[in-house]
Amino acid sequence: LLHFSPICEERTCSHFLDQAKRGTMTIVTVATCNLNQWALDFTGNLRRIRESIAQAKAKGARLRLGPELEIPGYGCEDHFLEDDTTDHSWEVMAELLKGDETVDLLCDFGMPVMHRGVRYNCRVLCLNKEILLVRPKLYMANDGNYRETRWFTSWHYGWTVQDFVLPTVISSLEKKQTTCKIGPAMLRLADTIVAAETCEELFTPNSPHITLALRGAEIITNGSGSHHNLRKLDVRMQLITAAMAKSGGCYMYANQIGCDGGRLYFDGCALICSNGKVLAQAAQFSLTEVEVVSAAVDLALVRSKRGAFMSRCEQVAEVAAVPEVVKLDFALSASQMTFPTPVRELRVHHPMEELALGPACWLWDYLRRSGQAGYFVALSGGADSSSVAAIVGSMCQQVVKAVKEGNATVIADVRKVTKDEKYSPTDPQELASRLFYTCYMGTDNSSEATQSRAKRLAEQVGGNHYNANIQSVVEALVAFFVALTGKRPAFKTAGGEPRENLALQNIQARLRMVISYLLAQLLPWANGRHGGCLVLGTANVDEALRGYYTKYDCSAADLNPIGSVSKTDLKTFMDWSGRNLGYTVLKEVAEAAPTAELEPITGTYTQTDEDDMGMTYAELSEYGKLRKQQRCGPLSMFKALIPMWGPTSDRGLDVTKVAEKVRWFFRCYAINRHKMTTLTPSYHAEDYSPEDNRHDLRQFLYEVSWDWQFKSIDKLKTELASMPMRRADTGGHA
Repeated sequence: LLHFSPICEERTCSHFLDQAKRGTMTIVTVATCNLNQWALDFTGNLRRIRESIAQAKAKGARLRLGPELEIPGYGCEDHFLEDDTTDHSWEVMAELLKGDETVDLLCDFGMPVMHRGVRYNCRVLCLNKEILLVRPKLYMANDGNYRETRWFTSWHYGWTVQDFVLPTVISSLEKKQTTCKIGPAMLRLADTIVAAETCEELFTPNSPHITLALRGAEIITNGSGSHHNLRKLDVRMQLITAAMAKSGGCYMYANQIGCDGGRLYFDGCALICSNGKVLAQAAQFSLTEVEVVSAAVDLALVRSKRGAFMSRCEQVAEVAAVPEVVKLDFALSASQMTFPTPVRELRVHHPMEELALGPACWLWDYLRRSGQAGYFVALSGGADSSSVAAIVGSMCQQVVKAVKEGNATVIADVRKVTKDEKYSPTDPQELASRLFYTCYMGTDNSSEATQSRAKRLAEQVGGNHYNANIQSVVEALVAFFVALTGKRPAFKTAGGEPRENLALQNIQARLRMVISYLLAQLLPWANGRHGGCLVLGTANVDEALRGYYTKYDCSAADLNPIGSVSKTDLKTFMDWSGRNLGYTVLKEVAEAAPTAELEPITGTYTQTDEDDMGMTYAELSEYGKLRKQQRCGPLSMFKALIPMWGPTSDRGLDVTKVAEKVRWFFRCYAINRHKMTTLTPSYHAEDYSPEDNRHDLRQFLYEVSWDWQFKSIDKLKTELASMPMRRADTGGHA
């Protein structure tokens, strides 16, 4: 994918030789990184920061950028409110300033800072054992998964700086430095101007880099804490490349990678761009704890682009003044001749590859840091649990790949997890046999087809598989109820009421949860291995949204790698995994109709998920996107669905039918919202996730009749009945 930029080809070798002779080299080598930090792991975080600095220096860099809040870890959450977190961050900073880490290397670190009794999310720029500038974040991320204003305050003093008194742990060091500047200043060096922005600021309409670039900053850094979302990397990358495409300049982006202690997977992709073109890109998914990428940037190209853009030059005098911290005794440009890094193509994974890699890396981070011995899955032979098994298999494949590449950290972690000091896995299936356990828990309602698929998939992944018939346990509970009440509940196929039918299904589902935890704790012991397993949940995002699962059934687990993934994506993922991961039985799973297998099969009745729910999975995904991403209540959703599903659409549904679908969804959502309070912590992949803990904050006790809202739908429906309707103009040519 590497190729030379035409503009680089025009700058001949003699040009750079002439520059070197004149001492006017405009080539600067800069480095950025992915760091797998862990919230509150100050010792480990310091070690990884030092390793990134060592790699940056080895690459000849004179500027090193790290992720947002890299010193304490981004995911500290309410621990940021503790003075200890800030104090320990300064102690880590002191360790970095004591050593040679910042000697001849401008370092941009991320940490919390208290100033005049206010806590800020800051970049701290250091050079030669001194702190040059503390740069507070101007705009907080405060939606979706982010709650930064709970812990930090934005800088409300505009483009100004103040004096910042450094803590004793810094002022007592060799330099005896007592103060520095705090504020959104630029750093003027001997040969260029460097400025910083932080994560969310890139996404705001009036990003700071616009002003900074107009005021002369040629290199802009962005230390970020951005998590993975399916199909969203290209959006982020477009913003990064576009940041300097118009105004010219070098833009550097650093990010965390991995699970730092919560539901999010930070997906790396550290990047260096010049004039909107990519020069260097780190991995999006990786088991490597520290990945540093560097680039040699020709600032002459930045200056040439800017100088030739006359309307930009006109705007320079009109933009707000930005304070500067001057450090003219240090230059980023190299003293020796360096050739600029050629332009490369931006690398973006296929969405199904994202699903195979992101949750797999998240699971590995969680396993190695939790001290547990492996994972357990109640494998039903259906789409959800089979997808989870495939993701565990992908995890094993990624671990073996890293071991073969000589990744010392992964090798050490494998040996710690398996308690085998000499173990270096060479086969993913053999690794799975050491840390993955599955069990098919059948009843009289289960089929031979699902039992067979579960067994064959476990064999292809390599896990330890068990086949259990739990019918006797189910019957024991029913017998207990009969003895207690003198009443015997029956399925609806045998004449039972809906509540009887549901209770008999829930017994099976909840028993599977209890048995799962028993097996997770004792199967390693039964196989002569140490420790216990973490239980993986197998509920997808659509079923959580609809409430189509039993509270405290197999959805109740330690972790859920698919809890924020749609059923539609899972079916596509299974097909992809069968072809790319080697789990061929997944094709059969994907083709089978989804069923809970909790009711008896008769000659005239077979239970299926979509019939039970009263809606298709495709419809559920649409409801979820409208409810969360488009912020639709019942009336707004009805309005949105009329052109999509109504009389003038390809579906051609009557307006009354559309209204009925909306009513049914919101009723199901309302009566089941309470289940979200116990939802297993899930890998975050979709923005329409209904996860109650941090992403989708709503009540869990609803007036399920939605009286006012549904009357509004009825009123609009009546109005539409008397109005002519036509298909919307698609914008095409006649």
